[in-house]
Amino acid sequence: MRILLACEESQAVTKELRAKGHEAFSCDILPCSGGHPEWHLQQDVTELLKQKWDMIIAFPPCTHLATSGTRHFEKKRLDGRQKEAIEFFMLFEDLDCPKVAIENPVNIIGGEYIKKHYPELVEKYNFRKSDQRIQPYEYGHDAKKTTCLWLKGLPKLIPTEIVEPRIITLKNGKKFSADYMEGVKRSKAGDGSVARSKTYLGIAKAMAEKWT
Repeated sequence: MRILLACEESQAVTKELRAKGHEAFSCDILPCSGGHPEWHLQQDVTELLKQKWDMIIAFPPCTHLATSGTRHFEKKRLDGRQKEAIEFFMLFEDLDCPKVAIENPVNIIGGEYIKKHYPELVEKYNFRKSDQRIQPYEYGHDAKKTTCLWLKGLPKLIPTEIVEPRIITLKNGKKFSADYMEGVKRSKAGDGSVARSKTYLGIAKAMAEKWT
């Protein structure tokens, strides 16, 4: 199949699809970090979406959509960043392609928030809740990070190796995933957003196996 991996600089899923013999290309405005620039289209993905693809797997930026950043939403509504992010996300939901998957953390798409703050977009787009929620610990990684999938023409993923997630208990008694705490440290160091957005290998393998 000819497959586009939109907004994937890590090439995690691209490499797994290539290993299965598919003509897969990653695309991002950033250079790839997966080691295969020959498979990477460094450009705005918008024009590529007009081409014919057998499948498109998209990882749109979640910075202005994820519910974990609710405290910043008012500012993002006022300056237009959130609306722009919503419309970019919906580019993939409305694609003329037989097989589409969109990956994102728990976000505002399909919820009451958009109905309340963006009624004009509700009239324009068909918002819906995600079809599936998965966790890295269901695919061999001892991490906990809820990931949502919006699917079209594709089956839901099935856990391949369930393990126990690592949990860290702070001095105040609060408990967090060890992976989350590592992400906080990376954020403070200034490299958190790209690092946290990378797809876990176990999930990438499951996508390549199940969806092809």
